Amino acid sequence: MLLPRFRWSLTCLVLCQILHRAEAISLDINDEQSIKDAASTAAWGMMRHYKGNESGEIPGKLPNTWWEGGAMFMTLIEYWHFTGDSTYNNEVKVGMQWQAGDGNYFPSNWSTYLGNDDQMFWGLAAMTAAELRLPDVSDGYSWLSLAQGVFNMQAGRWDTSNCDGGLRWQIWAYQAGYAMKNSVTNGGLFQLAARLARYTGNSTYAEWAEKIWDWSASVPLLSNSTWNVADSTDVDNGCSTQGNNQWTYNYGIYLGGAAYMYNYTNGTNTKWTNAVNGLLNVTLDKFFPSKYGGDIMSEITCEPNEVCNNNEIIFKGLLSMWLAFTALIVPSTYDSILPKLQGSAVAAAKSCTGNSNNTCGVRWYTEKWDGWSGLEEQMSVTSILTANLISMESDMAPVTSTTGGNSTSDPSAGSSDSDSEGGTIQTEITTGDRVGAAFVTVGMAAVPIAALIFMLST
Repeated sequence: MLLPRFRWSLTCLVLCQILHRAEAISLDINDEQSIKDAASTAAWGMMRHYKGNESGEIPGKLPNTWWEGGAMFMTLIEYWHFTGDSTYNNEVKVGMQWQAGDGNYFPSNWSTYLGNDDQMFWGLAAMTAAELRLPDVSDGYSWLSLAQGVFNMQAGRWDTSNCDGGLRWQIWAYQAGYAMKNSVTNGGLFQLAARLARYTGNSTYAEWAEKIWDWSASVPLLSNSTWNVADSTDVDNGCSTQGNNQWTYNYGIYLGGAAYMYNYTNGTNTKWTNAVNGLLNVTLDKFFPSKYGGDIMSEITCEPNEVCNNNEIIFKGLLSMWLAFTALIVPSTYDSILPKLQGSAVAAAKSCTGNSNNTCGVRWYTEKWDGWSGLEEQMSVTSILTANLISMESDMAPVTSTTGGNSTSDPSAGSSDSDSEGGTIQTEITTGDRVGAAFVTVGMAAVPIAALIFMLST
């Protein structure tokens, strides 16, 4: 039989363990420091999964994927910009330079299996670094030139021989999906062109943005009447049909690009006013379901059935920041966007109760941990928390070369590299970027609860 004092000590210990396990990330959505602290906790959880800063590892490369490194660094640049916490800036700079290839994010180690969307995300990360004034690396490529290098290479792949234009999803004919032209690839090049136009003032980039947008609207990818954004179309049927899965990042990538074009044209072009308003209204209506209260973001295609893969888990985080930047550069959208960001952040923070270390889940609307865990989950929560700092800081909008940006320009960047197929490629093609996330069932909480009941009844 346990002595009373010892029994009470054990009871307190178990209670503390239960409370610690169930404790979510602390968040007061109206307090700036609270938001920063919460974002710091989520970012730390993300970087626990990153090994590229360890001896013998590859800077910027994540296991089984390449594109996610670009998304992760973009998230960390945004985190630094809004919080002022430079803890991870060295990892960002080293990784983004290491994977730069010949100044166009087409490194030879991975180029045999990359898709256009993979390369594009690194270009957007570099563009983000230029716009948010991450200092250039003195002995490396400038952030702006890296974004220009990606643009130059991808513009050279514009395919007028099929469907009168558009980028294919994949670069190489031997890749599954080569026949597809999809929204994230074409929307990504559209957004990159729009951001380069705004940053540099070069009208050539704006002309490209117009061309990509108009082509997207001429095929089933983008409707400029209903504002539906499809996932893909296929060159084998003349781009006449659509794969209509609905994903947050497809809407966000076109919305973000339209917002930059609105800002570039000083709000005087009704084309971009209508585009921003149309896409935003559908995005907020579709991905913030009323059954979850209307203010909590959900990846509606995969979350209800718990089938999201690692790629798809990141999408909400991408939309979060594109919504935040839209609110900053198209001020008329701010009042519609902020409540959605706030509601999602509060719910997301409540999902971070896993593994006794604030591990975050996939589904935010559950407002508790759903048993999922990984770098991707932490990345999306870091983004939604960071995005809420737009309500706390002034002058946080992305800059241009005339409003404080000083990253060095190189309009011909990356043009010396070639992605011609040439001879036979012997390298084994990996499908790591399409690996699904595994669902983790957690039942450990039942153990201390049962122990507590036993001790209290003894």
